[in-house]
Amino acid sequence: MRSDTITGSKAGITIAAMAAALMSVLDISIVNVALSDIRASFGTPLDQIAWVSTGYMMANVVVIPMTGWLQRRFGFKRYFTGSILLFTAASLLCGLAWNLPSLVVFRILQGVGGGAIIPTSQAILFARYPREEHGMAGALFGLGAVTGPLLGPTVGGLLIEAASWHWIFLINLPVGLFAAYMAWRHIDQPDFAPTQDKVDRYGIALLAVGMAALQFVLEEGTRKDWFDSLEITLLAVVAAVALITFVVHELETPQPVVDLRVFANVSYTAATGINLIVGTALFAGSFLFSLFCGTVMRYSALDIGLIFLKGSFIQLLLMPLIGRFGGKMDGRVLVGTGIVGMCLSLWVNGHLSTTADEAALILPVFIRACSLGMIFVPLSVMALSNLRPEQRGNAAGLYNLTRELGGSIGTAWMSSALNRTTKVNYTALTSHVDPYSQVTQEQVASLKAAVGARVADPLSAAYSILSQRINGQALVRAFNANFTVLTAIFALSLVLVFLLKKPAAGVKVEGAH
Repeated sequence: MRSDTITGSKAGITIAAMAAALMSVLDISIVNVALSDIRASFGTPLDQIAWVSTGYMMANVVVIPMTGWLQRRFGFKRYFTGSILLFTAASLLCGLAWNLPSLVVFRILQGVGGGAIIPTSQAILFARYPREEHGMAGALFGLGAVTGPLLGPTVGGLLIEAASWHWIFLINLPVGLFAAYMAWRHIDQPDFAPTQDKVDRYGIALLAVGMAALQFVLEEGTRKDWFDSLEITLLAVVAAVALITFVVHELETPQPVVDLRVFANVSYTAATGINLIVGTALFAGSFLFSLFCGTVMRYSALDIGLIFLKGSFIQLLLMPLIGRFGGKMDGRVLVGTGIVGMCLSLWVNGHLSTTADEAALILPVFIRACSLGMIFVPLSVMALSNLRPEQRGNAAGLYNLTRELGGSIGTAWMSSALNRTTKVNYTALTSHVDPYSQVTQEQVASLKAAVGARVADPLSAAYSILSQRINGQALVRAFNANFTVLTAIFALSLVLVFLLKKPAAGVKVEGAH
């Protein structure tokens, strides 16, 4: 791209970017709520239904790093509008899918379009808004991006309850067509000239193979017992070889599809590292909290969605305030405060028990929502402000990729760790239960009396209930332990805050999220 200047209606461009970001992010969280219904509709085995999410994410992580090059190749207007239309068309096909393979294929198409929307929509906002309004531009984009996860579980639950799972995809049609229309009408790039760089075919191929293999390993590793599975082992080797070769190739080729030299900038590298840890803690924390509410507290999917909605609603008010006034403060202070707040949120999560009421469950979600508002906007500005203009589109894609990878790593890690720590705690607890002790005998006698005439073998039923209670306590301890580990890991990101630099005065910044 020879010029990053964008003209056109600021309001129209803002609406297009926010609507597209909302649609793209909403789709990720809304699908997770519908997996059980999709599985029942197609009669799909439990170990295969995850492909509905995995296929999307694999396409997503392949496209995101290439967005800078694709923007230079096609221009913001054509690339952004085309991505929205591809996402919308794929959504229609997903809603009409007739079996699991067809749905997975259409979800991959969705991922190709969706992977471009997030980094490109914010890049457009930052290119259209003047330098002194970049904080507000980031905040407006953040509103669209955070509203998706905020509303996704609730909207998904309501759509499935009122109609069917097909509507979680079909609802994208009016939003997508509206966003594409607004983008095509209002985005204008008068001095755009397509890049004449030679297509880096080897780089694209290595990136596609490596990232797709890595994402598959992260998504499916837990379900397939990690390296006990030959498939996971082979794909891990493929991912390692392809990505290492990709890094070497990109550093040596004069016209790389992904310019990795951007990591020579210390502030950008530090911000990207923080973003990776934010993704790990955010997605893994949400994963653990949702499981805690479902398995320990016995909340329904809709009730869990409402907990997130009530706790996170403050973000809709906080984002514009930070965008408006955040520029008057040192961004490093805001980011550091946000990290401390996230640690507090995870620490509170790590001390929940089976007696927690709704207010106790909402509290850590509320603290996290406030903390993320202080991290997202200033961190993205500090990540990209000191880079050369021609580096920023590429850097924005890599910046977004780190959060996605952090989320995949964190979710896979916590899923495996939860299973392992539950078993460890169950063994530890049962080792202290003496079947001949007076306390145990009293418990068994009480349970026998409770189930009495309702079962054929009251003694076996009593021991079964006792085992379930011990397992429940082991599960709570496992959740608490893993939240504590996340707290410690996230606290380490404070070290990287000291490597961040203030945005250079008068520098025009392109997108990140």
